[in-house]
Amino acid sequence: MPVVMVTGSAGLIGSEAAAFYAEKGYVVVGLDNNMRQTLFGSEGTTRDNVEQLKEKHGSSYIHYDTDIRNTAELDEIFTRHGKDIQLIIHTAAQPSHDWAAREPLTDFHINATGTLNLLEMTRTHCEDAVFIFTSTNKVYGDRPNSLPLVELASRWELEPAHACYKGIDESMSVDHCMHSLFGASKLAADLLVQEYGQYFNMRTVCFRGGVLSGSRQSGVQLHGFLNYLMKCAVTDVPYTIFGYEGKQVRDIIHASDVVAAFHECFQNPRRGGRVYNLGGGRESNVSILESIELITQITGKKLSYSYVDQPRKGDHKWYITDMSRFKKDYPAWSLQVPAGRVMEIIYAENASRWKAGG
Repeated sequence: MPVVMVTGSAGLIGSEAAAFYAEKGYVVVGLDNNMRQTLFGSEGTTRDNVEQLKEKHGSSYIHYDTDIRNTAELDEIFTRHGKDIQLIIHTAAQPSHDWAAREPLTDFHINATGTLNLLEMTRTHCEDAVFIFTSTNKVYGDRPNSLPLVELASRWELEPAHACYKGIDESMSVDHCMHSLFGASKLAADLLVQEYGQYFNMRTVCFRGGVLSGSRQSGVQLHGFLNYLMKCAVTDVPYTIFGYEGKQVRDIIHASDVVAAFHECFQNPRRGGRVYNLGGGRESNVSILESIELITQITGKKLSYSYVDQPRKGDHKWYITDMSRFKKDYPAWSLQVPAGRVMEIIYAENASRWKAGG
């Protein structure tokens, strides 16, 4: 029976991918030890997603409460499933650049060493499998902040004539800029994924994501801003904006569109270590101020927020993704869920639970 392995299978993208492939008839092997709760406290727990996967998909979903830093456990799992593993979707990570500064060694061991462990297990046990890695646009550090941005009423923006107006592509330099320690550990992992593709001619892919969002995410202050922002509005918790006048721009992509992009790669895999930027692009982007206004319209409630003038270190002032490279290689893919609809889905699928204290 063909196997799809998903690390971080209880997280936003991991649980979306696990459900997607289970419904397609694959046996899904999920690896997730609820590290998100350790990182972010009880608010960050992902246990509900695990229980939902088990309940809905039964024997099609096999769960391992495994840490990707534990090579002995990984070897046992990879040995058990061996060459039945056709696809590995690696989403497990320490995802916050603020948190990384608290424990740099932990951050690096999860993001970089954990990724290396999985690559080596793949090379040893199932070298023909497709290996998809959820990287991050933080590999570009704060380089996007050097763009000639102009201040508008609700956002920072580029002039339409600028070469990057349609978005940032994969040619942007990763050198001589501040990445945050999280960005550095993810860049190390990103390079390892590329290297295994190029040096060992494996089918590896890096997706450098922007804001990946959806209703399955356990949003917290340090990660998952759109989900957390909506939760604050619903539960009357004050929100804090950090820097840039609240006009910082993010492009938004729903988890279902992310997994659809993964599936395109899986159906037509390429060797040699591919790299693609992944995000909502010009079709789906908002500033913090604009997202607050949209949330007010969706919920009918006015969000209480405060402003801190100091931005987070290495944070982007403006980031919109240019997905031209991916669309050229995989023209069948297109964005299905724009930012406004993403926010409506988050509200519809979570509001009652949040109001009840869940």
